[in-house]
Amino acid sequence: MAQKIQAVRGMNDVLPGESSRWEYLESVLRGLLADYGYQNIRTPIVEETGLFVRSIGEVTDIVEKEMYTFVDTLNGDSLTLRPEGTAGTLRAVVEHNLLYNATQRLWYMGPMFRHERPQKGRYRQFHQMGVEALGFAGPDIDAELVMLGADLWRRLGIADCAELQINTLGDKAERAAHREALIAYLEQHADKLDEDGRRRLYSNPLRVLDTKNPALQEICEAAPRLIDYLGEASRAHYEGWKRMLEAVGIPYVENHRLVRGLDYYNHSVFEWVTTELGAQGTICAGGRYDGLTEQLGGKPASGIGFGMGLERILLLLEARGLLPLAKAPDVYLVQQGDGADIAALKLARQLREAGLSVVQHCGGGSFKSQMKRADASGAAFAVILGETEVASGTASLKPLRGGAEQHTVACEGVADAIARLKA
Repeated sequence: MAQKIQAVRGMNDVLPGESSRWEYLESVLRGLLADYGYQNIRTPIVEETGLFVRSIGEVTDIVEKEMYTFVDTLNGDSLTLRPEGTAGTLRAVVEHNLLYNATQRLWYMGPMFRHERPQKGRYRQFHQMGVEALGFAGPDIDAELVMLGADLWRRLGIADCAELQINTLGDKAERAAHREALIAYLEQHADKLDEDGRRRLYSNPLRVLDTKNPALQEICEAAPRLIDYLGEASRAHYEGWKRMLEAVGIPYVENHRLVRGLDYYNHSVFEWVTTELGAQGTICAGGRYDGLTEQLGGKPASGIGFGMGLERILLLLEARGLLPLAKAPDVYLVQQGDGADIAALKLARQLREAGLSVVQHCGGGSFKSQMKRADASGAAFAVILGETEVASGTASLKPLRGGAEQHTVACEGVADAIARLKA
């Protein structure tokens, strides 16, 4: 016997018993996004490596350590499996000139890839839903994206365990002034920094503040705050965003150490976090990236977006018992004897056209084994076609849940009989 080939570590199958949970979450997301007027965009999972280096930043964990990059053997191009969705979405927006005399509200959903140590809720192939709003300069769109997240948690029943944390990163000049002060401060504590902190001290010092190392918390807490370097316009944007959140009743926590992990962020940044998933507490995160379209060869445009890992949200819903059971079919169609297979095909089509979901037994088997499968399917009814029923143009209707009796019905009346029993 040939040796089994297994899935790549950290890239998981979603089996039939689990897929209904994904479909439920995806359907809630699609309904919510339609309610807010966002349109779906679908981009390739493979892009030129330069797209991510230019947008995410060379001195980031993603680009330095986590990307799946390979050389195209046909032309020698360096290609990368997408590690996040914003860069590819904006590449498509610029390439197809979608911002010409227009704004855009876009969303995407699909697999992303990062080469990191797999752990619960964090995999090498993970699934993300993301939203990008382009061409909107004011803080009102910032508030809308946060409100969208708040509405999602409410629809899913997890609003009580999702906390909103916000911060502002200011503009490029303000970050440069803060960066200079931050480096000077961290240099005074260089002997206490861990390996990551020393590596980022001059290349990306803002990320030092995002450390999870308990030994560095006191140092980071006392570091210069970016908010103290904001100019009038940046401060007005931030204050306007907060006023809008307060006006619609969305509570928030200001976290001055919230910086996000990608270079393209500026001004408003936010995270939705929970304490119910252990170390993997962030369930949604995003912020502004004004200027990213220009970095990718387009005209300057405002932008803001967020991404959420679907695996983490499913874990949270599962822990709280909020995932629905897989939907069972209405009917399991049992067939046996001469002519029953063709009669079953015709009756199955008829019942589906009447709006019922039908699993038709295929592949033969005894009547007893078929009835066992009918019961195991979770169907509410078994419809039975044997030689006697085929000859008389009837079917036996057997309720599988509850105490109703099996009875014979004309084939054309099976759907109506089921409707009466379900009423």
